[in-house]
Amino acid sequence: MQTESTKHIFVTGGVMSGLGKGVISSSIAKLLQLSNQKVSCVKIDPYLNYDAGTMNPIAHGEVFVTEDGGECDMDIGNYERFLNQNVPRTHNITTAQIYSSVIEAERRGEYLGACVQIIPHVTDAIKERIRKIAKSENLDMLVVECGGTVGDIESLPFLEALRQLRLEDGSENVLFVHVTLAPSLDVVGEQKTKPTQHSVQELRRIGIQPDLLAVRCSRPLEISAKKKISLFSNVSAKDVFSCHDAESILTVPQTLYDQGIVDVIFKKFGKVGLVNTSANWDKWNIIVNSFLDSKEKVKIAMVGKYVKLADSYVSVNHSLKHAGAKLGKNVIIDWIDSEELNGNLENLSQYNGIIVPGGFGERGSEGIIKTANYARERNIPYLGICFGFQLAAVAFGRYVCGLSNANSTEIVPNTENPIIDLLPEQKLIEAKGGSLRLGANEIKLEDNTLAFKLYKSNTIHKRHRHRYEFNQKYLELFTKKGLQFSGYSDNKKRMEILEIPSHKFYLGVQFHPEFSSRPGYPEESFEAFVKAASA
Repeated sequence: MQTESTKHIFVTGGVMSGLGKGVISSSIAKLLQLSNQKVSCVKIDPYLNYDAGTMNPIAHGEVFVTEDGGECDMDIGNYERFLNQNVPRTHNITTAQIYSSVIEAERRGEYLGACVQIIPHVTDAIKERIRKIAKSENLDMLVVECGGTVGDIESLPFLEALRQLRLEDGSENVLFVHVTLAPSLDVVGEQKTKPTQHSVQELRRIGIQPDLLAVRCSRPLEISAKKKISLFSNVSAKDVFSCHDAESILTVPQTLYDQGIVDVIFKKFGKVGLVNTSANWDKWNIIVNSFLDSKEKVKIAMVGKYVKLADSYVSVNHSLKHAGAKLGKNVIIDWIDSEELNGNLENLSQYNGIIVPGGFGERGSEGIIKTANYARERNIPYLGICFGFQLAAVAFGRYVCGLSNANSTEIVPNTENPIIDLLPEQKLIEAKGGSLRLGANEIKLEDNTLAFKLYKSNTIHKRHRHRYEFNQKYLELFTKKGLQFSGYSDNKKRMEILEIPSHKFYLGVQFHPEFSSRPGYPEESFEAFVKAASA
């Protein structure tokens, strides 16, 4: 059976959150993929939310939408971009999902006579979920990132389940990588190992001895620090890896490879006789180098609602960089809070292009509407995504069609001119979680349009995450005034793409193109936007 030979790599984190477990997990998976292994990644999130859908992006980062409609942690996006493969929603495991499945099983009578407990019932459910992924996808290796920090009460059941997995499957099939921190104090300059020592002690206290340590540091880990960490953590010095600051996260796989991590992993798993993988590396290195070469700068204004945390729009940020690398341009992104923009629109004139990403709600909406109109009037390349598509339509209604009170019913429920309105099937839905229009949907494109020119096809599939749409009551008026709807779905029930043919580049998309952009393979609308901004 395949599950008997699937190797599991569990990545845990200590000291503090935000160390980069997602990048390290993605980098290890990429190295395994480059070594001709069939690999995928799983993210465990110990929070009680069922999924990331109702969480504030400013607090938690963006909600990443999978092809099959999952609202997931942003690390799933990292996995997709590094591996250049779709990751299904089942790969984001949360506490709520596990506990829900256990409670439902108890109600069905599957535990009759038993007192349902964390151990073994919850831990068994966690193990079953992980093993099911490995078996159903016929994987050689599965990298599982456990979110949170060792010592958090929320993650204890998951760490216990991972401990049991190693006990049951054997150390030859399970490997633990622990991500820690070796800070350098400005006053002393010395790399401090105590945070790593204490973090490993905490992990060992709950029964897990790490096999490898990935130590985050601002500069390469010193030999003396590596030896000290090895001594106090019971991990061989050759199994302590420096994860120092990098120019690009895409260089992290090479950094780990140069330190011998692939050989260490395969030796621990008893894998020998690997084939030559230089062709895989050649392709990957071409992509990585395209991000590192010195390039002409292109300044982009990203006007949004959640700009206080760059991770709120992490996929948009990456998509712009993907496009820039492909075109030989260095995309410089300035994040501008739409709520603070109203009286400072002239500041946008210094940018080569303006992008408005997704969002929800009234706050900052007027700034976005004015931004969309400013880009139209000044002939500045504009790309509006989801909310940016909707409010570009509102702006066109106000400033071109003369509908001064045009708005979205999401913002003003009783507006006289609801350019954007609730999807019909949403009107009876009360639950907020998992109830939006989600995942990939088929979109038809009209011939002889900008959209067709970009995608070179009459049919595309793109991921969605929205509850409101363009009100087709205004379709004829908008078309007469020069706005073209070049993409639609569900037999023209929903308008998906708007463009202004007379403009240098003015494109709005109801879908989220950022979720399908990959290094070396930029999403078409981003590539065209950056190209127009560079012209």
